[in-house]
Amino acid sequence: MDQSDTEDITTTILRMNNGSTELLLEGDLMMPRTRNAMKCSRKPDNCRWPKSANGNVEVPYVLSSKYDQSEKRTILFAMKDIEDNSCIRYVPRARQTAYLNILPRYGCATILGYNGDKQTVSLQKFGCIEHGIIQHELLHTLGFYHEHMRSDRDQYVKIHIDNVMKNFNFQFRKFDTDNLNTPYDYTSIMHYTRRAFGKDNSVTITPIPDASVTIGKSKRLSNIDILRINRLYMC
Repeated sequence: MDQSDTEDITTTILRMNNGSTELLLEGDLMMPRTRNAMKCSRKPDNCRWPKSANGNVEVPYVLSSKYDQSEKRTILFAMKDIEDNSCIRYVPRARQTAYLNILPRYGCATILGYNGDKQTVSLQKFGCIEHGIIQHELLHTLGFYHEHMRSDRDQYVKIHIDNVMKNFNFQFRKFDTDNLNTPYDYTSIMHYTRRAFGKDNSVTITPIPDASVTIGKSKRLSNIDILRINRLYMC
């Protein structure tokens, strides 16, 4: 059953990916076949899509014929929302070697950043075809990690490792990230919810100093998400 209308997008993503045969980092990042998965953390330029001569960043894509027209419209509208706020341009693939292959595999997941080859964006039917989830996965392909992984996160959230499900502590690692001189963003489309990977639905992330701050509830790009795209890609 599609519960995405009644739950936040990160809960939906983690629920949809439960049982996936892929080894998923951070819950929805597929292991790359051709490069180090950590390449984007300290030097995001290493996994940045190249700019075209016109100053835009063209990201070719193939959209699976298995989606119906309504699903295709939802995916394309999520792309257009990113385009309208940045120099990113999603273009149907012609002969490009590097492109996004968007198809309804199991769960909502993708590979981080640009890898110079075909890369899968899995958006399963009946769960992942939602504006915020699509944008969340597309931001991963542009090179962005989850917000709670950033280098200065301990100033803004407390991670309750004892509450994390067994063998899932690695989902809460902190990276030495380039934060593009932007503030920590509780409203980011990339932020986990309070109970992500929690044992018996217990709290794993608490905002500090104000524990009542809402996290992980955004349905579309935040203003800071947009700012980061534009700074990373020098739009």
